Amino acid sequence: MISFAYPHLLYLLLLIPVMAGLFVLARMARRKRLKRFGDPATLRHLMPEASLYMPWVKMVLAMVILALMVVMLARPRAASTIGDDAETETVTTRGIEVMVCLDVSNSMLASATDKEEGISRLQRAKQILEKLIGKMSDDKVGLIVFAGEAYSQLPITSDYISARMFLNSISTDMVPTQGTAIGAAIDMAMNSFTPDDKFQKAIIIITDGENFEDDAVKAAKRAADSGIQVDVVGMGTGKKVRIPVGGGNFMVNPATGESVFTGLDEATAQEIARAGDGIFVNGASSSAVNDIDSKLNELSKTEYERKSFSAQSEQFPVLAWITLLLMLVYLTTVTRKISWLKQITFFSKK
Repeated sequence: MISFAYPHLLYLLLLIPVMAGLFVLARMARRKRLKRFGDPATLRHLMPEASLYMPWVKMVLAMVILALMVVMLARPRAASTIGDDAETETVTTRGIEVMVCLDVSNSMLASATDKEEGISRLQRAKQILEKLIGKMSDDKVGLIVFAGEAYSQLPITSDYISARMFLNSISTDMVPTQGTAIGAAIDMAMNSFTPDDKFQKAIIIITDGENFEDDAVKAAKRAADSGIQVDVVGMGTGKKVRIPVGGGNFMVNPATGESVFTGLDEATAQEIARAGDGIFVNGASSSAVNDIDSKLNELSKTEYERKSFSAQSEQFPVLAWITLLLMLVYLTTVTRKISWLKQITFFSKK
């Protein structure tokens, strides 16, 4: 029996009939255009290398590859012949709960360094989180994105594969309202933890700390009063830089027409961390990940049980190899007639 970790992603398979329909319409439109130049049978003699079938073969390959990729994203798992319970095992482990609040306001597109051409603050933040998740072995993690408003992106989970997948998909387009509503993000994070009081909890805020929409310091104090540690990772430097918007252009103030400059508000970020009984680290520091990890390790880890899928039950590697082979076939498949196939005859003439 096959089950899926994310069965809702299978709805993406609906793209395949849409893809097939568009291809058929395109082929019909092509045939209609060719008829303007003459009889189809005559045109086929004028284009001896044109194949009627190879475009269809390549299209079928593309649909199969797309289907396999969707199924891989849904993470298929094969149950053992012993029974459905055999595909998972209950593991007793110890950990804490961590909610990450990531700033996705437009200012996070600015450079994380003093140079405008440096890596963006958002990209640097993703690198930090990727390394931090890599250091987590048994902790639970969740993700919230915020700008002028806060949105839950990933509920608290011990599934690090999902955490990395959602992390990689984050962009500044996810929140339509601009601003830096850190207080709202902290409040949402507090309500996102499991109701079990035995777990030690922490909130990690990653932001450049500009344009506060609410009282983030008071929100951090509320979290600390509830026993939740609030750590802050500041992105950027004290030097203000322009915000790129693509094509070599920079964001401008519509009222004045002048470039918008942004820098790290380190003083306020430190105040939030102090109110939340946590630490402030600068994201530009090479020790940022280790400093946060060390602070998290100060929290007492709680024993809990979780379901763990065995490596043998995961079908992702098999599908990945099949997809890779089909992609190689797709890339080497031409849409014209293949000359060496013409030389193969299954019945000789007498």
